[in-house]
Amino acid sequence: MVEIGDISNPVISPDGGRVAFRVERASIERNSYTSGWYVASLRTQTGAVSVGDGGEPLRDSSGYSIGDTPQWSPDSIWIYYRALLNGEVQVWRAAADGSRVEQVTSDEADVDAFQLSRDGRRLLYSVGATRREISAAEEKEYDAGILIDGTVPVGQNVFRSAYVNGRLATQRYTGNWMARAGLLHSAPRHLRVVELDSGTVNDGAPADLASFADERGTADPSSDRLLATTTLSGSMTAYVSGAGSERRLHVRGRSSDISCDVDACRSGTIESIAWRESTGEVVFSVTVRDSGYAQSLYAWNPVENDVRLIVASDGLLSGNRTPNRSSCSISSHFAACVTASAGQPPRVEAIDLNSGVRTVLFDPNRSLAEVDTVETRSLAWSDSEGNRFTGQLFLPANSKSDERLPIFITYYVCQGYLRGGVGDEWPLASLAASGIASMCVNKGPAVAGERTGNFALAASGIRAIVGQLDEQGIVDPQRIGMGGLSFGSEVVLWIVENTNLLTAASVTSTAVTPTYYWFHALQPDFSDHLQRGWQLAAPYETPDRWAEFVPTRINAPLLMQMPEQEYLQTMEYYSQLVSTGYPAEMFVFPHEPHVKIQPRHKLAAYERNLDWFRFWLLGYEDPDPRKDDQYRRWTQLRDPQHAGAGRHALGELS
Repeated sequence: MVEIGDISNPVISPDGGRVAFRVERASIERNSYTSGWYVASLRTQTGAVSVGDGGEPLRDSSGYSIGDTPQWSPDSIWIYYRALLNGEVQVWRAAADGSRVEQVTSDEADVDAFQLSRDGRRLLYSVGATRREISAAEEKEYDAGILIDGTVPVGQNVFRSAYVNGRLATQRYTGNWMARAGLLHSAPRHLRVVELDSGTVNDGAPADLASFADERGTADPSSDRLLATTTLSGSMTAYVSGAGSERRLHVRGRSSDISCDVDACRSGTIESIAWRESTGEVVFSVTVRDSGYAQSLYAWNPVENDVRLIVASDGLLSGNRTPNRSSCSISSHFAACVTASAGQPPRVEAIDLNSGVRTVLFDPNRSLAEVDTVETRSLAWSDSEGNRFTGQLFLPANSKSDERLPIFITYYVCQGYLRGGVGDEWPLASLAASGIASMCVNKGPAVAGERTGNFALAASGIRAIVGQLDEQGIVDPQRIGMGGLSFGSEVVLWIVENTNLLTAASVTSTAVTPTYYWFHALQPDFSDHLQRGWQLAAPYETPDRWAEFVPTRINAPLLMQMPEQEYLQTMEYYSQLVSTGYPAEMFVFPHEPHVKIQPRHKLAAYERNLDWFRFWLLGYEDPDPRKDDQYRRWTQLRDPQHAGAGRHALGELS
C-alpha cells in the first residue's frame, strides 16, 4: 500500500497522438521516492514507454506531492518538465520515443516555473534566490541567533528542520495560514530565456511574457485550475463564474455571452473545462458531493445549448487523489484521464469523446487491484435532521452473514483510491481484511462559522450510519474506532471527549489548547482565523470558551502519531491526559510536516494503527515477539487501575 504508484497530470501531444504523464512510487527499503515520465500512444493504445527520470517528487509544505504539468514541444517530439535531480530543480526535456534526455537549464537557483514559447524555440523560466544564497542566509541566522516574529514556525526546530526541494531547510510562514516556504522565499523573481537551438541563456523581461503566454487559457487566480479557455481562432472563450457548487459555465463570443442552464451544468462543482475544436463543444468535468465526490465528463454545445454525458464514474476521472490538482487532457477524439475509485488504484485511461468507451493505457497497480480479500460499497444516508452524508465502506470479502463486525471510521474527505483516509494513516483495506469493517465518511454540509457545530454534525452523521449498519446486522455499535488528520483529528478529539461513541481512537494532528494558541499568536492572521472559526480569542479574554476545549476527560483510549512539526503544540493536551491517568500514547515522527512523507514512517503509522484497533476492537495481539513491549503497555492502559477515573467515566455521556 505504501509503495503504490501515483500518477499525475496527463497531457496530450499537440498532434493528438500521444499522452505524457508522471508516475511516482515510494521505496520502503531506500526510505525515499522515485518518479518517472511516461508516454503512451492514443492511436495504437499498446502501452507506455518510460522516457525520463522525474527525480524526487516536489512537495508543498504540508507534504503533498506537487504534480507538475509537462509541456509538449509544438512538433510533439519533446516533453519538457521540472525535476529535482542531484539536489537541484531544473528544467529537463525527454524525447517522446524514449531515445534521449537532455538538461535544459543549469541555473544556480531552483526553477519554480517555466513556459515554452509558442514556436517551441525558446524557454522562459523563473527563479528566486540561489541555493548558495539560501544556505548562507540560514547559516548566518544560525550564528547570530534567529529573531522570533510572526513568520517563524516555533513549533518545530528553527534551523533546517523540514524538507524543501529535497534538502533539510529553514522555513518561514508565507502568510497563508500554516503554509510554509524556505528562507528567502519572498526574494524577487528573475526571468531568464533559453534559446533552445544554441543553449544561450539571457535575462528575460516582463515584455517577454507576451510571446510565451498560453493563448488558449488563463488560470483562475484562486487556484491552479484552468477555468477559462479560448478557441484557436480566438473567436470564443469558455469560462466559469462563481465558486464551489455555484460555479456556472459560460461562452463569450464577439457579441454575446451564453450561459449553460442545463441541469448537468448545475449538478455539482465544475472542476475543469476545455474546447473540443473539431465539434465546437466545451468538455467539462463535474464533481458531485452528494454522490461521494464522483466525477462525470460532459460535452456542451453552446450554439444549441445542449449537454451530453460522455462518461460517469464512481470515483475520480481527473486525478488519483483530489480532483482539483489535476484534470483530464482533451484532444479532438480522446480524453486522457487518471482514474481512481475507492477500490480501484490509479491508472491512465483513454476515453472516446464520442462513444464514452474507456480503454486502459497504463496500469502500474494492477496486482493491487486484483486483491479480492475486501469488498467496497458506496453509501449515502441522512441523519435525523436531514443532513446528507456519503462514504465508502470496506468489508471482509468472506464475512459471515450472522457475524457483527467492529467498525473503524475516518472522517473528512474520501476521494480517489482510499488507502488510509486523508493523510494515509489508517489502512482501510487491511483493517477490513482483519475483520474490522472500515469506513471513510465525507464531511457533511458545513455549519458556517461554528467549529463545534461541525463536530456535532460529524457525530450525528456517524451515529446515523452506524445505526443503519447495526439494523442491517453488519456492525456491532459497541465496538467503534475512529481516526483522523487535521480537521478529521479535531472531529475525533471532540467525539472522544464529548460522547461515548468510541471504543478506541487515533489522531495525527494537533489539539486546540492554550499552548496551541500561544505557539501561533504572533502570526498576523492567526487570531482572526481562530476567532471566526472557533470563537476563541486569547485564553485570558475568552476563558469560558477555552474551557470547552481543554481536556478534562477522554472516553476511549487514544493513540497520537504526530509529525515533529506539530507535536510540541499538543504536549499540553497529551500531558494532562497521561498525568491524570487517562489511556493515551504518543509517537513523534522526526522531520515530518502535516502529512507524513517518509515511506518508513508511513509504514510504521499504518502498522501501529492496525495493531491498535485490532487490540481494542478485536482483543487481538500480534504474536510477533518484537511487539511484546507494545502489548505490555497497551494491556496496562486497558487496566482500570491504571486508567483510574478515565476508564470509570465510560458510558456517562450520551
